[in-house]
Amino acid sequence: MRQVVVATHGHCFDGLCSAVMFTHLLRELHRGEPLAFAYRAQGYQPGSSGVDPAVLSGDINAILDFRFSASPRVSWYFDHHVSAFGAPTDRDCYEEHLHSAKSADRRRMFHDGAYGSCTKLIADVSSQTFGVELAQFSELVRWADIIDSAAFPSATMAVSRAEPVLHLMAVVERHCNDAFLQAMVPRLLEEPLEHVARSREVQEAYAPLADQQTEFIDLVKRHAEAREAAVVVDLSAVEVESAAKFVTYALWPESAYSVMLTRSPSKCKISVGYNPWSGVPRRHNIAAICERHGGGGHPVVGAISLPPDRLHDAQKLLHAIGEELAKP
Repeated sequence: MRQVVVATHGHCFDGLCSAVMFTHLLRELHRGEPLAFAYRAQGYQPGSSGVDPAVLSGDINAILDFRFSASPRVSWYFDHHVSAFGAPTDRDCYEEHLHSAKSADRRRMFHDGAYGSCTKLIADVSSQTFGVELAQFSELVRWADIIDSAAFPSATMAVSRAEPVLHLMAVVERHCNDAFLQAMVPRLLEEPLEHVARSREVQEAYAPLADQQTEFIDLVKRHAEAREAAVVVDLSAVEVESAAKFVTYALWPESAYSVMLTRSPSKCKISVGYNPWSGVPRRHNIAAICERHGGGGHPVVGAISLPPDRLHDAQKLLHAIGEELAKP
């Protein structure tokens, strides 16, 4: 039995759904062959340059929704972050693969920064390149694209989390480690997304997160500073394991950008985002801003991680980026 290692973005709804889509793709391409899947949640830690090569220990190794690795052990790669390539040599390695894959059935690496989600990228490649049927995953793909590209009708909808799928999103963002992936991917392969989201296990895990969401909103209200086009929030006075998305957009709907500093035992994290509901044209590439400081992301959202002992540097960076984005 061949061993398959799937290294995907951890604590991320798109990372989870990408793992589901890729598992389905590989099973279809290897029908009749038993495959054993192991899932490894990846995170952007301070100083991290990508997936630890030791993780890539399978007969088949895939990296999904995460920074590219030039390791020769990588069998498959899918990502949609514009900052996927940490070094010029990484981009060269990716391009070399594309030139060497002379036919569609040999191509195994796919990057497209125009996609709102990695899940949708894998779905499109699965159907268009490999002819794999995906009808049963239409809702999973739709929700992954809405969540990862912030394509909600309003910020209020994203923050209120009335839909059960958004309960699952919150649980994933808090708990999606290796063990969570190992348990949840098989469920989402067999059960409808809505059914999993409404399940007792997910709802029990979500209940305390709903209370914490209310506390987090109050915390943001107390520590936020509106600066023309941007809202700057320094939450470093307390430890925050997981910051709820879109809160500043709901509280300050006219703001174009949000810059937030959170602190946990493992890192200081600066989250930067563009408010798509503000009506203000986006004039900055957030991925490029974050890349200047060792981070990355998309043109509309990104993040930077610093070691926990560099809080003062993180605070200076928070305010510098806030000033840059606040200018009309």
